[in-house]
Amino acid sequence: MSGKNILFIMADQMAAPLLPIYGPSPIKLPNLSRLAEQGVVFDAAYCNSPLCAPSRFTLVSGQLPSKIGAYDNAADLPADVPTYAHYLRRMGYRTALAGKMHFCGPDQLHGFEERLTSDIYPADYGWSVNWDEPDARPSWYHNMASVLQAGPCVRTNQLDFDEEVLFKAQQYLFDHIRQDGDRPFCLTVSMTHPHDPYTIPKPY
Repeated sequence: MSGKNILFIMADQMAAPLLPIYGPSPIKLPNLSRLAEQGVVFDAAYCNSPLCAPSRFTLVSGQLPSKIGAYDNAADLPADVPTYAHYLRRMGYRTALAGKMHFCGPDQLHGFEERLTSDIYPADYGWSVNWDEPDARPSWYHNMASVLQAGPCVRTNQLDFDEEVLFKAQQYLFDHIRQDGDRPFCLTVSMTHPHDPYTIPKPY
């Protein structure tokens, strides 16, 4: 194997300063903490955008939102913008993506060889800006409902999606060891949580 395997874990809206991998914290993350001890933790990395799609596109491309035209969640990453997956493939890596990445256009890979799951995205682009009505402020986006309605739940579509993402990622790792163990891999695992709505099964 010519390079180290890369497991790149992304979580949505996770507050880094509260995590035990960065210092004392009441939060328990035994598995992530163990991975952090054996891997690399970014302690000086900052998002280039507070919005989901532009933030992800700048992360995978290394470009500023203004350079690639990603200003809001209706943006699509142009297919001719190279990503780290393109570069890693040229270095001989097997690249795969599981989870949320806002690839909503015709290019669903953007350099990744495999897409292990679909994306989670509203069919009506409900979280994007309506530029025909720039002053409109949808009440559901600003009324704190996701905080006021927080609490225990049985299931949500985001919980179901994240479970599928984790299952597919684990399956990929097992299959890689059995079938292609000599070739290095980069597996990007991108989950929706702890993104609002803040609902979680009772045991947690």
